[in-house]
Amino acid sequence: MNLTMKKLEGLFKKWRMTIILLAVVILISLGLRLLKVFVGTQPIFADEAIYVRWAQVMKAEPTLRFLPLSDGKQPLYMWILMFLLKPSFDPLITGRMLSVSMGILSNFGVFVLSYILFKSKKISLIASLLYAVSPFMIFFESMALVDATLTAMGIWFFIFLLLAIRYFRFDLSMVSGFFLGGALLTKSPAVYFSALAPLTVFISIFKKNIRETTIKVLNYCILILPAILIAYGMYNILRLGPNFHLISQRNSDYIFPISQIWTNPKDPFIFHIKEIIDWLWKLGPGVIIFTILLGIIAGLKNYRRQTIILLAWIALPLFANSMYAKVYTARYILFVMPYIYIISSLFILFKTKIQKLSYLMLALFIVSSIMVNYLLIYEIEKAPLPKSERTGYLEEWTAGYGIKEVSECLKIYQKNNPDDKLVIGTEGYFGTLPDGLQIYLNNNPEITVIGVGLSIKELPNQLKESREAGNKTYLVINSSRLDGDPDSMGLKLIDSFPKPIRTIGTHDFYNYGPRETMYFFEVI
Repeated sequence: MNLTMKKLEGLFKKWRMTIILLAVVILISLGLRLLKVFVGTQPIFADEAIYVRWAQVMKAEPTLRFLPLSDGKQPLYMWILMFLLKPSFDPLITGRMLSVSMGILSNFGVFVLSYILFKSKKISLIASLLYAVSPFMIFFESMALVDATLTAMGIWFFIFLLLAIRYFRFDLSMVSGFFLGGALLTKSPAVYFSALAPLTVFISIFKKNIRETTIKVLNYCILILPAILIAYGMYNILRLGPNFHLISQRNSDYIFPISQIWTNPKDPFIFHIKEIIDWLWKLGPGVIIFTILLGIIAGLKNYRRQTIILLAWIALPLFANSMYAKVYTARYILFVMPYIYIISSLFILFKTKIQKLSYLMLALFIVSSIMVNYLLIYEIEKAPLPKSERTGYLEEWTAGYGIKEVSECLKIYQKNNPDDKLVIGTEGYFGTLPDGLQIYLNNNPEITVIGVGLSIKELPNQLKESREAGNKTYLVINSSRLDGDPDSMGLKLIDSFPKPIRTIGTHDFYNYGPRETMYFFEVI
């Protein structure tokens, strides 16, 4: 007993300062993400509205627990979220807080993975710090999207996979399988983790003696078999849903066929690579590009095998996405970012003058991250977002400026006029509207929100009938979707919510003018 206590005391003394510093890093990470959620002014995004609405419906109706399959999406994020939603709390903030918790889990995972690979507390702490303050991670890990969950599942699968390989433990392999299964139940790119598992095994145990390597590979294939069986056993739970087949169907909408690599290898590959560099430069932030290069050089010199494994986890998904993705945005590479920050942390391995330069680059990274994070939290319209992110999250119909304000206005009116029935028509049938309004009015059954279509030139029949029935009737619509004259349609403007100026050169800038505005009309 005394011997055990002495060992624990010795271990605590050895790790005390590291634990304190890691706790500081995690607190910084949590604080920045909480500021983004509770203080930031970023409006609800289309996919956020959809996912939170799905979770509300799934919570209310047990027979619809596989609802996301109707759009070819995996439901794990919504399964978790539906248990967290409370009538008295903002549903969007609840969804964003789930992503924040996944981001903190990933941040801790970066420390653990770095230490497993390099046995260096210093490298692990720097990798964790890079991850904690990076605007890229803060931006996406504070949104109600599935990508933060995929990232967390991926990094912890990687951790337990490496531990299983190192100690040849089937129990650790089984734990890794549960994380891989969680990833597969979250989003389709988890298939990359499955592909990287045998490659990680091969690189980890490779020796120049081919016969010895072959025997070990066969043994380790048996080791990871439980992980694969557990993961795909979990994934096949989705077959209980009526629309399981839509996952592969929807995936085909987002990717080119395999033949793309030999029929047209440059397009969109080169364009996507340029986009990745732009994303890293603006949200990485830019210093990360130089620390990546220094980290690769230092890593190949000092930790060749570990660095090659990390490069595989970065390069394979990025290459495949760049070659085959029809639609590509910055959040689609979120799940490889932990490995980018880990490999970047290896710059501290340089000695003498280059090491001093490396620490200067670390200081520049932190300072530039603070500057970008300040804008993301307090003045997001001025933040240096990549064009695709700025247009999607801030400028166009996908950005839900004014939605919460409209919902509050409707709640107040209904509270003051409890006998009135309210009907609100919105553009579209799916997305920012009507889902964005529905998540806030979910607990107000006397308020009905319905989608009435796009490119509205005249008052939709549903709203005409509602008005004739004596209901208080409204229309919420973006200016780009309103093709008719409001006065001739019998619409009275209650409020309008202008969005940030459109990026010059975009399609919508030339077609709809310099600014999108969301209108809140009453049908009179």
